[in-house]
Amino acid sequence: MTDSGSKPIPRVRRGRRSRLSATEIAEDKQSSSFIMGNTSGGLFTPITDKECDALSTAAFSILDDIGMSEAPEAVIKLVVNAGGSLSTEGRLCFPPALVKRAIAGIRRDFSLCGQIPEHDIQMSGKNVSVGTGGAAPLIVDIDTGKYKPSTLQDLYDAARLSDRLQHIHFFSRSMVARDMPNDRTLDLNTAYASLAGTQKHVLTSSSSAESVRDIATICHEIAGSKEAFYARPFLSLSINHAVPPLRFSAEACDVLLEAAAQGIPTHVNTFGQLGASSPVTIAGCVAQTTAETLAGLVVAWLANPYGLIIFGPRPMITDLRTGGMAGGCGEQAMLTAVAVRVAQYLNLPNSTIAGATDSKSVDAQSGFEKCMSVSLAAQTGANMITQACGMLSGLMACSHEAYVADNDMLGVILRTLAPIEMSESALNTDAIRSVISGEGHFLGHPETFKRMQTDFLYPEVSDRRSHEEWEADGRPDIRQPANARAREILATHFPQHLSDAADIRMRERFDIRLPKHKMRANS
Repeated sequence: MTDSGSKPIPRVRRGRRSRLSATEIAEDKQSSSFIMGNTSGGLFTPITDKECDALSTAAFSILDDIGMSEAPEAVIKLVVNAGGSLSTEGRLCFPPALVKRAIAGIRRDFSLCGQIPEHDIQMSGKNVSVGTGGAAPLIVDIDTGKYKPSTLQDLYDAARLSDRLQHIHFFSRSMVARDMPNDRTLDLNTAYASLAGTQKHVLTSSSSAESVRDIATICHEIAGSKEAFYARPFLSLSINHAVPPLRFSAEACDVLLEAAAQGIPTHVNTFGQLGASSPVTIAGCVAQTTAETLAGLVVAWLANPYGLIIFGPRPMITDLRTGGMAGGCGEQAMLTAVAVRVAQYLNLPNSTIAGATDSKSVDAQSGFEKCMSVSLAAQTGANMITQACGMLSGLMACSHEAYVADNDMLGVILRTLAPIEMSESALNTDAIRSVISGEGHFLGHPETFKRMQTDFLYPEVSDRRSHEEWEADGRPDIRQPANARAREILATHFPQHLSDAADIRMRERFDIRLPKHKMRANS
């Protein structure tokens, strides 16, 4: 094609072979700032400040007028001594002054660390990080594609995958090791396998105060001392302290108080289901969820005013035709965004869930459902988005190949958060003047080549080849290259960052069920 007086624009072959070499692409990924963590969101505001004020005021009123039931004695004592009260029905009520004091008093501008600094996550402002999560009881077998009960080895393998996939910023326990004999062994081995499998920040959970103490000991061994872990906390605990509507979980409160005593960062989480355990409207659901989550925040702050506390609203949508969860619907994306917006309005370090899909495989449904919910949460400015990758079947199953495919998706989403450069160099009117009187196109311009290496994100498994190349290659969909990439990582990547001495001490003290020979190549 030509314009009058200009030279023909050279044809550009589509496909990987027409782009940079594999080595250059790898260098591009490492040098592109927008693919790293701590990218800032906040461009999407689903509700106004006035509406945020109305929702937070409603939450304060719920805590003051209705309160929380089934509060354990230790929680009652903390709250009542700080100005709360018990109603005649035995419900623990939180006056607005106490809630606001806690909101003002919690720590901000802190990091949830990796075992190495490059994986630190900034929990301030509208910084966005995305990671795994889910506690699924099933995994999709990488060989057969069939669902099967998940094991400790599967969990460790998921951590290893996450350690290598660059757009996954942290590892939240994504499946239940169903081959563990009891809850305490499960808690202990989940923490160990996760920390051994990745140097990125780890989120896990605990079923008891005893397990919290075990997990703290493991963290101190890995860090080198209790003080070293406090200085750089590379593990945090997800704690579901509330049972909607408006009840405390006694067991989870014990975990919350012990985590505060141990100085472990805590995510105070609430999982209400719209139309089931919370009101059927988005506004009502968010108001109740905010109240329930604030109750946990107040308790955690009273237990340890210097602790790291993450506000974790996780309202979910119920399919009212069946009573099941509908995590991939548009209502879910909006519900999450509104909950995050209220957290941002209250200036709270926060985490949430986005990325649930009702699809049973890595397909178009999985892609659009995950992308919509994760995008809106990121654009609203959620600090940590868990369950953002790897999950299928309404969070009931985890898939190793889904991790790889979703890693490409997360890269695209994070790329949309990068600010638009408006510098003189970016406007580059001198280049326009030069090109129109010269080659007539920008493909060979030095600035084009320079920015090709810094401004563009190239996918790892998504296919940009021509249809002729794709057909000649057997017409694969994204599952084939994702499966192959997952196999490659699992066959070759065995992190060895835990010291032998610390590992020996942990195995001597605790019932570690992950065999050492399974943590080496060619096992």
